[in-house]
Amino acid sequence: MDLLFLFFSLLLSYLFFKIWKLIDSKQDKDCYILDYQCHKPTDDRMVSTQFSGEIIYRNQNLGLTEYKFLLKAIVSSGIGEQTYAPRLVFEGREERPSLQDGISEMEEFYVDSIGKLLERNQISPKDIDILVVNVSMLSSTPSLASRIINHYKMRDDVKVFNLTGMGCSASLISVDIVKNIFKSYANKLALVATSESLSPNWYSGNNRSMILANCLFRSGGCAILLTNKRSLRKKAMFKLKCMVRTHHGAREESYNCCIQAEDEQGRVGFYLGKNLPKAATRAFVENLKVITPKILPVTELIRFMLKLLIKKIKIRQNPSKGSTNLPPGTPLKAGINFKTGIEHFCIHTGGKAVIDGIGHSLDLNEYDIEPARMTLHRFGNTSASSLWYVLAYMEAKKRLKRGDRVFMISFGAGFKCNSCVWEVVRDLTGGESKGNVWNHCIDDYPPKSILNPYLEKFGWIQDEDPDTFKVPDAFM
Repeated sequence: MDLLFLFFSLLLSYLFFKIWKLIDSKQDKDCYILDYQCHKPTDDRMVSTQFSGEIIYRNQNLGLTEYKFLLKAIVSSGIGEQTYAPRLVFEGREERPSLQDGISEMEEFYVDSIGKLLERNQISPKDIDILVVNVSMLSSTPSLASRIINHYKMRDDVKVFNLTGMGCSASLISVDIVKNIFKSYANKLALVATSESLSPNWYSGNNRSMILANCLFRSGGCAILLTNKRSLRKKAMFKLKCMVRTHHGAREESYNCCIQAEDEQGRVGFYLGKNLPKAATRAFVENLKVITPKILPVTELIRFMLKLLIKKIKIRQNPSKGSTNLPPGTPLKAGINFKTGIEHFCIHTGGKAVIDGIGHSLDLNEYDIEPARMTLHRFGNTSASSLWYVLAYMEAKKRLKRGDRVFMISFGAGFKCNSCVWEVVRDLTGGESKGNVWNHCIDDYPPKSILNPYLEKFGWIQDEDPDTFKVPDAFM
């Protein structure tokens, strides 16, 4: 009997040890954000209304029709007067960019952001185990990742990934790479650098689908420190709960809606097709189907299924009620209360229409989409780094409390929709983040009203006659 008792005691001890070891090993695979630093370019790169007019007017390939189109686009874009552009635009060389212009723009970003991030956290560049760099529209040799390694003199065995061509959703792809490495390697520190090089990608032609990109994209970037080190867990800001990536590159319509190409005159630009909203909606819906069960409580999922069942029964009884009469690509309401599982929504600032569309689909109110709206207004569309400016706005507004969940949603060429959920590990309501890019102006947001300076200054163009129109001397 004693032997039998001893046997079962040893067996239980062994099972307990195995279970504890399994749980313990899973904790080493968790992905945390230790800190992040958004880039704020210098004030001499700020794009005012007056300067925007000068840039547009000095393009000799534009006529009155294109001027009117650009005015309409920028007026409805939601972008303000404090966004930033590359230096060559201020020097009037946007039609004659060099490779060095693009490299210099990226150097200005990573020297500022990575330097501040490492210094604030008292981390040596040699402590970095993994480096992921994503800049979609600049591919140099040596790579940008190699330039960062050289500048900061990182270790010889640092694991390096240099991503190009991944579009505005690239930063979540970079995080996904880090997350997967953390599954195999414990006690690691990763650095993600996300930005976009605008200098060599200015379009100087008159194709409407290409000049639109000049209105939307602005300079920016972000450096992010991630870890699965146990010793740094208590210092972490966010913990990654789940991530879902959707890629519709196999669909010709989705693949061609957002692409770098040449116009009829051979000028390279970024083409934004009319079917872009439809492709984005399709990718968004597919992504939501996968991530929704991961982030919402069972009670909300059951409620939605019952609601959907009742709706289908009503449509069968009266088929005419099943028609929405909405144009293709119009985002439909998901019919799910996402606020039962999510407290904050970090939406990619692709444009006013993108923010409004996601807000409508997820049934969000103005408070929920305010961070994205204000980010678009203050910094513009900074491509893959825009999500982190939105997150920084939430932090600066002291909205993020321990246990809150943040839903990130991004879109990118290909066509892709990537999303993830972060859990706030500790209260971020004390304003302790000294490097927050919003600290200098957060009290001014949101403004009581956002007046459109472009319409006020250039609205007269809409009334001009094409036969008598002449570019004002002030802009020559």
